[in-house]
Amino acid sequence: MEEESEIAEINAEATALAEKPQRTARDPNDNTIYVGKKSAMSYVLAVVTQFNNGAKEVSIKARGKVISRAVDVAEIVKSRFIADLKIKAINISTEELLSEDGSMNKVSAMEIVLLR
Repeated sequence: MEEESEIAEINAEATALAEKPQRTARDPNDNTIYVGKKSAMSYVLAVVTQFNNGAKEVSIKARGKVISRAVDVAEIVKSRFIADLKIKAINISTEELLSEDGSMNKVSAMEIVLLR
């Protein structure tokens, strides 16, 4: 009896895991850094790593309050780490996101494209 309940419990856990949406694997050729809550230096390291791995172009994307952090990341990389870095483009936009209560919220978004 005890063994049957353990098997049932394991099957229930496996079913729950299978039903969870799985993260999609990121394209290794996609040189996009999404800025979030981490420190700016974490994203600086990610950008520099992309360039050191042979990327000619890296895109830094951010939404909302962390847009200023994305700008900081681009400026730190340009001034302290890669002197010949050029800013290819800066794109600003507004994205609509569905909130938990079901309403649509508009959020500012920015993309900074860096070129080596």
